[in-house]
Amino acid sequence: MNSDALWKHLNQSERGEFILLGVADRPRLEKLLSAVVLICYTMTLLGNTTIIVVSRLDPRLHTPMYFFLSNLSFLDLCYTTSLGPQMLVNFWGKRKTINYVACAVQLYVSLGLGSTECLLLAAMAYDRYAAVCQPLRYTTIMSHSICFRMAAISWISGFSHSLVQTTMTLRLPLCGHNSIDHFFCEVPALLKLACVDTSVNEAVLLGSSVVILLLPLSLIIVSYCYITTAVLRIRSAEGRRKAFNTCASHFTVVFLFYGSAIFSYLQPPSNYSRDQGKMMSLFYTMVAPMLNPLVYTLRNKEVHRAVKRLLFKE
Repeated sequence: MNSDALWKHLNQSERGEFILLGVADRPRLEKLLSAVVLICYTMTLLGNTTIIVVSRLDPRLHTPMYFFLSNLSFLDLCYTTSLGPQMLVNFWGKRKTINYVACAVQLYVSLGLGSTECLLLAAMAYDRYAAVCQPLRYTTIMSHSICFRMAAISWISGFSHSLVQTTMTLRLPLCGHNSIDHFFCEVPALLKLACVDTSVNEAVLLGSSVVILLLPLSLIIVSYCYITTAVLRIRSAEGRRKAFNTCASHFTVVFLFYGSAIFSYLQPPSNYSRDQGKMMSLFYTMVAPMLNPLVYTLRNKEVHRAVKRLLFKE
């Protein structure tokens, strides 16, 4: 289905809008989750914007590590913004709906950003591998042009994957079903609305999730095996501690994001638990992006010094 045909399909759809059920049947839980989403979204905006501004303005942070971290922060800003405001509107309003075109756009953008984050985290792991295991060749291995290419490949591949999944999902006939048992438009939740056999879609989703999730995760694990071996060879305890600290933040972010994403996508949608899938999706779309800047800045003395230099013009 080409883009013109897809747009025609959207406009001619008899399903003018979707109803996002969320947890509307439990008003107290809905109020609690709305507060959680608001706090997470606000802190995500503040934390990630701070990282981007500081990394951009302080010349001492113009390194590959902070180039990728700025990409991750920008991605998280876009990710939460593609979902958070719509969720808050539905939490606070009586009409918990989203029109069909907005749902399609939300599906494409959020899935594209999520897929990009998987690949970007793998690129960041390679950067840490080069810094710890190849320190003398680090500036050559991670040159500006190579960093830019790695980031570009992550973004292009992520949105290409999203285009395939979004197109396949939107082509399914829903036969009048328009109640999504979720907080936002997500592939597994939309597949459950289809009135035809979705085994092909589920197989493609599982296969692509293996490529997007497990392959980058495997590369990350291999990188950290090499990093651990190299660090253990360092004789001084201070040197080992410093080397581990440079990687601990990234490893924590990988654990938070991949753990929840794998739970959501590496199982058939037909096996989805009604509440587990929702809460896990809420975690990796709202909570994890809020935690990322905290994880990277709480113990990062370089960022602390950079913030002080910018605030006090040192």
